[in-house]
Amino acid sequence: MTDHDSLVDRARRAARNSYSPYSGFRVGAALVTGDGSVFSGANVENAAYPVSNCAEATAVNTAAAAGARRVRTVAVACVDADSIANAYPCGRCRQVMNEFGVETVLVAIADGPYRVHDLSELLPYGFSGDFLRGGEEAPGGS
Repeated sequence: MTDHDSLVDRARRAARNSYSPYSGFRVGAALVTGDGSVFSGANVENAAYPVSNCAEATAVNTAAAAGARRVRTVAVACVDADSIANAYPCGRCRQVMNEFGVETVLVAIADGPYRVHDLSELLPYGFSGDFLRGGEEAPGGS
């Protein structure tokens, strides 16, 4: 299994491949799947903003396209963020991570220490396939 420090380093390196001509905000992500495979991704912007893709979603989608159905840990590194408080995944990416069972999220900037969170801290009432199949109550109660 890849340790947290190595995964954060991979995310920081992935940010170098960011295509962010509009925001100038480079983000990289690296993840470990249930079988220990490692995938990475970078944000890819588009002039039509809604079709841009975040680094976390790129990494998860790449893993899923390779056959992964479970992701254990995701590291996200926003190397242009001025503080770690400005480096957290957006709500869409938190839900994408939830879909694949992510347990741990590592949040980093260009250098220095990183933060470790359970995904449930960052997305306390995420939607699941069980809800859509009628197997559990809607997030947040009825």
